[in-house]
Amino acid sequence: MTLTLTPLINLPLVKPGDSLEEMLWSAILEEHIRLESGDILVLAQKIISKSEGRLVNLTQVKPGKKALKLAEICHKDPRFVEMVLRESNRVLRKRVGTIIVEHRLGFVCANAGIDHSNVEGSWGNTDDWVLLLPADPDASAERIRHFIEEKAGIGIGILIIDSHGRAWRNGTVGISIGMSGVPGLVDLRGREDLFGFKLMITQVGAADELAAAASLVMGQAGERIPAVHVRGFPYPLRKSTLTELIRPRELDMFR
Repeated sequence: MTLTLTPLINLPLVKPGDSLEEMLWSAILEEHIRLESGDILVLAQKIISKSEGRLVNLTQVKPGKKALKLAEICHKDPRFVEMVLRESNRVLRKRVGTIIVEHRLGFVCANAGIDHSNVEGSWGNTDDWVLLLPADPDASAERIRHFIEEKAGIGIGILIIDSHGRAWRNGTVGISIGMSGVPGLVDLRGREDLFGFKLMITQVGAADELAAAASLVMGQAGERIPAVHVRGFPYPLRKSTLTELIRPRELDMFR
């Protein structure tokens, strides 16, 4: 099995209102990538959020009492904290510099995934602009998949990823926050290992494994590689949603 990840380097900077689908298709053609059935496009959430206008100018945000109190504890801009609260179901942990929340999409992350890096607001001003995660990443992935499939005439998968920290380790890694056609979990229970032992509990977070690999190619700073073409994914593509990767709250020992 060979897994190949190829960066799309000809994708221009994305702005609100841009047709990301058209931009991706143009980049694929310019780079002479001949899509094959089972290929996957991994996309950074920033280009999804930017194209969908998920930019917020903090000068237009009025923090409430809860945001003001939490901002004092965490030493953060109250306007930023207000946006974190608006994008979250609940606050799980807090300390100076960090707010851990259950995002409205169901997963746990820091600061509701709201980002200030690589964000440019109107007239080139970056000081007061932040970028929210896509409103519905699964729907965004589905829309892009249908568009590319219609152009290419074959079946592909779309994976939308973001960089998140982890509870037990230092450092951020790429994880999946939206998908279409890419299996989130691959159930290996019942399969035999090298010695004939049947696996009892093994379920592979295949989408997150691919997200981490693609994140290595994308980089984290000024690389300008927000999209990666993948060939050789070792599992069959199928209908999927983010929910299969999110552990239910009642089974989460740490929430």
